[in-house]
Amino acid sequence: MGTTLVTGATGTLGRPTVARLRAAGYDVRSLSRRTGPGLVTGDLRTGAGIAAAMAGVDTVVNLASAPHGDDVATRTLVAAAAAAGVQHLLHMSIVGIDRIPLRYYRSKLAAEQVVVEAGVPHTILRATQFHDFVVTLFAAQRFTPVVLAPAFVVQPIAVEDVAARLVELAGSPPAGRVPDIGGPEVRDLRDLAFVWRRSVRTRRPVVPLILPGRTFRAYVEGHGLVPGPGYGRGTFEQHLAVAPRR
Repeated sequence: MGTTLVTGATGTLGRPTVARLRAAGYDVRSLSRRTGPGLVTGDLRTGAGIAAAMAGVDTVVNLASAPHGDDVATRTLVAAAAAAGVQHLLHMSIVGIDRIPLRYYRSKLAAEQVVVEAGVPHTILRATQFHDFVVTLFAAQRFTPVVLAPAFVVQPIAVEDVAARLVELAGSPPAGRVPDIGGPEVRDLRDLAFVWRRSVRTRRPVVPLILPGRTFRAYVEGHGLVPGPGYGRGTFEQHLAVAPRR
């Protein structure tokens, strides 16, 4: 078992993924823009430190993400991976990026295309949004008189479930685009708003929100969901039971 480089290693998904890889016996090299114990410093935006971080690496698990420019950072990564002779590039992505017209999603879709065209043996996994994304949606409204809940359903997934799938894929041969994964429940955001409201002990009314435009319609049409049974097991309620209150 060779060295595995994890980008975005200190992020929401990076931390449990690194922990699971190490528990499974992998020699993990954690890449971050920061410096600190156990970290290899490198910046995918500028390329600084990336070639050195890639030296001797067999597998790359790409969990790095940014609001803008994901495709640019991914291009830097795959160029270094190709030069280093990496045998497997495992790339994390998001369900619905080809159907939901968000600017961030366009960048994520372009990043996938960079991976496909790079010539490095690869696997691409898409997952639905994490439970914490839903929490952030509501917590961002902490100073409003009501809690606005967009009028569509979501299928949030626990980061631990995604990390478990990534470890499975890291130990398997490159497979191209693999089946998407989503959480165990498809839930109305209004329902989740009531669950969150109870957890933070607020009495503010929950108000459904309907917006015009293609993006909202894409969510209403279910393009952020995964057809068939959910992959994950962790529910939104379970996440709130252990997550810091926000």
